[in-house]
Amino acid sequence: MRLCDPFKRRLSAQAGFTLIELMVSLVIVAIMASVATPMIQLTLQRQKEQQLREHLREMRRAIDAYKKAADEGRVKKNADASGYPPNLQVLVDGVDDAKSAKHERLRFLRRIPQDPMLTGQASAGLGQTVGWGLRSYDSPPEQPRYTQDLYDVYSLSTQTGINGVPYAQW
Repeated sequence: MRLCDPFKRRLSAQAGFTLIELMVSLVIVAIMASVATPMIQLTLQRQKEQQLREHLREMRRAIDAYKKAADEGRVKKNADASGYPPNLQVLVDGVDDAKSAKHERLRFLRRIPQDPMLTGQASAGLGQTVGWGLRSYDSPPEQPRYTQDLYDVYSLSTQTGINGVPYAQW
C-alpha cells in the first residue's frame, strides 16, 4: 500500500487548473464576446430596418388603396378633396362603401403599426400617429407637412440606417 501513496499524491497535486490557465481561458472568452457583440447589434439593427420597411409599405399600400377607392367612387369625398384619407385612423376604422347596397365598410389596415426605430417611451405620447410623420398631398417631399389629407408617412427617428440614409427619408 505504501507503493501507491506517492502516486496518489502526485495525481492530486496535478488535478485542477492553475490560475494562469484560468486567466488565459477568460481572456479567450472575452475576445470572442467582444467580436460577437457588434455582429449581434448589426443583426438586431437589420431586423428593425426590415420591420420599418414592411410597416411603411403596409401603410403606403393602404393609403393607395383608399385613394383608388375614392377615385372609383366607393368613398365619398368633396369635390375639392384630393381623395386621400384624412388620417391614419380612418384606414383602420374604415369608411362606408358608397357603391355597396348594404353599405359595408371598407377597411384598409388592421391596426396602425408602430415605428420600430422609436423606443416605447418616445412613441408613447404621440397619439394616433404612433410615431409616424405625416405628409399631405400638397406638401413638398423636402419639407413634409400635414394639413388635411394623408399622402405619405415617414419615420420620425433621427437615426441613420446602415445604408447611410436617414430613416425619415425612407
